[in-house]
Amino acid sequence: MPLPRVDRRTVLAGLAASVLPVLGGAAAARLARPIPSSGERLPVIGMGSWITFDVGDDRRERAQRVEVLRNFFAAGGGMIDSSPMYGSSEEVIGHCLSRLAEHTGLFTATKVWTPFESHGAGQIEASRRLWGAARFDLMQVHNLLNWDGHLRTLRARRDAGQIRYIGVTTSHGRRHETLEKVMKSERLDFVQLTYNMVNRATEKRLLPLAAERGQAVIVNRPFLRGELFDYVEGHPLPPWAAEFGAANWAQFFLKWVISHPAVTCAIPATSRPDHMRENMGAGLGPLPDAKTRAHMLAHVEGL
Repeated sequence: MPLPRVDRRTVLAGLAASVLPVLGGAAAARLARPIPSSGERLPVIGMGSWITFDVGDDRRERAQRVEVLRNFFAAGGGMIDSSPMYGSSEEVIGHCLSRLAEHTGLFTATKVWTPFESHGAGQIEASRRLWGAARFDLMQVHNLLNWDGHLRTLRARRDAGQIRYIGVTTSHGRRHETLEKVMKSERLDFVQLTYNMVNRATEKRLLPLAAERGQAVIVNRPFLRGELFDYVEGHPLPPWAAEFGAANWAQFFLKWVISHPAVTCAIPATSRPDHMRENMGAGLGPLPDAKTRAHMLAHVEGL
């Protein structure tokens, strides 16, 4: 049954005030937003693993990914997101986690990705073993593949206490109509979608709808797969970026994304520890308000 309709401006205004600091690594005041279905707070910067953690058995690359995660947790990181679609990424994540003594605050998120509903449970168990996790915090239907069948599996597992939250994902604009349909018809804890300074199609309907429906939003591709850095190459960061705590372009792009009131968490992907430290800095300090976000967008578009 659809939830009662709520005025979207009212909901978004309330969400805008919901970003509060939590204590992260080194006692830093790290920004976090509540998951609407539970109130549990999640740091606004998480970590994606598409391509970057698909390194197979390469020992040197695996050792570097351990350092990436070490920096992530030291800075108060929470959500790590992956998928069976991402090659060896889940196995490499499990390898890295097994070599880190401390990963307090880890929020495990992965996906089911198979056209066959009957294969979903086995795939989830395979992912759990690769991660070395007792259970997943969040299980999502990857790119809406057989979403109705897999949501039946996920709901049953959530009801049995084997999964804490459920959701669906997309990273392709051509699936936005289907995503909107699912968001309206299903009781989801999370939705994952693409949002950045270039891809803003979700602003019109999907982000307000998530706020209205009480669905947490995970943003993938906040850097447009790195293309935003190419776009600003050779241009200095504007000095006024310091007013909202952005010390580099990565933090500029991320703070723009996470300051949207409907966004719960952004999951940039990186293979470098130094880039991880830069990313995590976006979760510190103030966030730009609506006027400043418009100024940021105009500045980038004018380069």
